[in-house]
Amino acid sequence: MSKIVEMAIKLVVFDMAGTTVSDNDDVHAALITAFYQHSYSIRRVDANKVMGWPKPTAIHFLLDKEFGVKKPRLESLTKEIHQTFLSEMISFYKNDASVKAKPNAEKTFTALKEKGIKVCLDTGFSRDIADTIIQRLGWKEKGLIDYSVTSDEVKNGRPYPDLILKAMRLADVKDPREVAKVGDTISDLQEGSAAGCRYVIGITTGAYKAEELAKHEHTHLINDLQEILAIVSSEAN
Repeated sequence: MSKIVEMAIKLVVFDMAGTTVSDNDDVHAALITAFYQHSYSIRRVDANKVMGWPKPTAIHFLLDKEFGVKKPRLESLTKEIHQTFLSEMISFYKNDASVKAKPNAEKTFTALKEKGIKVCLDTGFSRDIADTIIQRLGWKEKGLIDYSVTSDEVKNGRPYPDLILKAMRLADVKDPREVAKVGDTISDLQEGSAAGCRYVIGITTGAYKAEELAKHEHTHLINDLQEILAIVSSEAN
């Protein structure tokens, strides 16, 4: 009987804030501030419920579920708060001294690319925020990433698989068993599972603790991005 040979990983799709970009509750703080500037008060726990979601969807959800805002005001207020959030985040990522890559993110990108594996970023942010981060960190100029996909470029953001499916099209990868998804939120794990990725990897140094991520479908939980290298190189998994 012939041995079944596993497909090699050709693409790793990484989340941004909290996974590859340092986040000291900065996204939470910007969301809380955006609500506050429109006379609504949310807590960190409320913001955490929607981490990783497309931000308009997250804002719409909180206004509906936490405050019972009804249409048509719900739609207009969602747009107003989202615009405030955008301004907060773009200013932060352009100017704040704390903006930096997560530990070992760039080393991991480099090592993957040396193995011939494509690197893509996907995010619940819109394109304008994502580009601000990528430009600030110089990742495109350094040749550290191949592609990026943002929530406003697909029909459905996380937890749906659309972001990963678009990343696969960009990388010309046909089979999700050749893809690994890495992220720090529950919605990252749900997205990777929905896409059928061979590896769905949660990192425990972001928005959620290990015990919270462990309750959701995944293949691995890691504490350091460099652990990905052994995972995607392993023929045993």
